[in-house]
Amino acid sequence: MERIDWPAAFGQRFLVTVDVEEEFDWSAPLDRRHRSTKAMRAFGAAHRRFADAGVGLNCMVDYPVAVDPASVDILSECVEDGRSEIGAQLHAWVTPPHQEVVDPFTSHAGNLPLALETAKLDSLTQAIATAFGQSPRIFRSGRYGLGPFSLSLLAERGYRIDSSMRALHDYGDGGGMNFSGIDAHGFRREGMVELPLTSVYTGLWRARGASLYSGAGRWPRGRGVMARLGLLNRIPLTPEGVGVRDALAGIDRAVADGVRLLTFSFHSPTLEPGHTPYVRTAQDREAFDRWWDKVFDRLAYHGVTATTIDEILATAG
Repeated sequence: MERIDWPAAFGQRFLVTVDVEEEFDWSAPLDRRHRSTKAMRAFGAAHRRFADAGVGLNCMVDYPVAVDPASVDILSECVEDGRSEIGAQLHAWVTPPHQEVVDPFTSHAGNLPLALETAKLDSLTQAIATAFGQSPRIFRSGRYGLGPFSLSLLAERGYRIDSSMRALHDYGDGGGMNFSGIDAHGFRREGMVELPLTSVYTGLWRARGASLYSGAGRWPRGRGVMARLGLLNRIPLTPEGVGVRDALAGIDRAVADGVRLLTFSFHSPTLEPGHTPYVRTAQDREAFDRWWDKVFDRLAYHGVTATTIDEILATAG
């Protein structure tokens, strides 16, 4: 692992990524029959709001979206802004070939047999190239499901950037990978630029965050108590489940820690009420927009500006 030495001229930047995907019940077992992409009808208006703020959307497109002509038309119009990008997101359970039993373990593509992971990655990559006329350069494994061969498979297929790691998070209990030792700084590995989704620890005990946060999870409401007392809080940079006060504190901390590229994320079904736990009502949807307004103001206050995949690759690739 080689941490990226960003040149001074790069300054501090931010990137907004969107997991562009089908709708499904987040509280129910995964089911490959759930392939509806009706929530994409809200994507165009949301994109215009980001574009008006000078921010591109890096669209991590999964298979059901890539093979849906209406969704492709919406996204093709979005990337005409010159700042947005079509990337890839592998939801293994809805990407052919369908040879595995769908369960929490196999939902992490990196847990699949190598030949099956490869075949699914090729199906997704080809579907996106066919739909949009060019191959994707940035990748995310659904459910952060990287495996031991995933990065080398991506590099062999022309991908340049991976963003499948969520800093400071451990998905081991659900069969996934443990990223609790990965911080928010970008690095190179196996021929790829890795841009972890930004998460930081705040609070008086933040220096011991890795050990204390894990231990607190074994106590009922232990993490919530520590956060309310200002002792330790883990803050991922997303509007989904993270209040704006915490998000602003997370931005402040990341900037103070010298994180040169802050990577935000959310899911496309959140843009239409009723599809994810984070936006159930029209009021929730309005709060989503206000969250971004305040976040963009705080980023501007710190002099953190929006960037693009082209700029990142020109600098770090």
